[in-house]
Amino acid sequence: MKILLSNDDGYQAPGLAALYEAIHDLGDVQVIAPEHNNSAKSNALSLHTPLYVHKSHLGFHYVNGTPADCVHVALTGYLGYKPDLVVSGINNGANMGDDTIYSGTVGAAMEGYLFGVPAIAFSQTQKGWAHIDSAARKARDLVRLVIEKHLADQQVWLLNVNIPNLPYDELKPFKVCRLGRRHAAEKVIPQSSPHGETMYWIGNAGAAKDGAEGTDFHATAQGHVSITPLQVDLTDHTALAAWSQAAKALG
Repeated sequence: MKILLSNDDGYQAPGLAALYEAIHDLGDVQVIAPEHNNSAKSNALSLHTPLYVHKSHLGFHYVNGTPADCVHVALTGYLGYKPDLVVSGINNGANMGDDTIYSGTVGAAMEGYLFGVPAIAFSQTQKGWAHIDSAARKARDLVRLVIEKHLADQQVWLLNVNIPNLPYDELKPFKVCRLGRRHAAEKVIPQSSPHGETMYWIGNAGAAKDGAEGTDFHATAQGHVSITPLQVDLTDHTALAAWSQAAKALG
């Protein structure tokens, strides 16, 4: 099993180190991660900046780009082969509901998925890395299942996984569920720069809006590890007929 490991918090992040230690003996694991924190970069690619790949003292490779850049460069030439699985994380904080649209952790995994490689994005529900070893152990459980059941051989899929910050023995079983929804983000935070200009910081993510039973928000709040299969098709299929009818007015 050849596994490509990346993240969005950067190659020196505790979550990446913990995940590598947890799965490195399950196959040939290569780490190619961003040089710096690239949270909320989604699927962004650096089209107007040259990318460089360096090897750190940790043995990990890092790129001066986004999470998607890392996986893209790896899959389109740097590795020289197609891995069997792309794993991203462990992220410092949740990627549930609307977070998945913005998430660099999900973006790295999705880049693998777009290139025909099964992929998993792992996140902890709370920031701060509490019980990161437990989260890594739980991530290993899922990766091992994928290997033992040959799930990466059958089809291409993309999983979003969120792990509560709890000791391993207190984590409840994996639960497959849908994405919830968040309220709109909080207001931007204005500050004055040293030059007297107004600068703005993006506000915190909104609280859960749809955290009903069956969602990732509900599952993780109950102590379960949530698994949500994702897809890339953004088409609103239920609206196609209505918009087709409306478009007839345009001739």
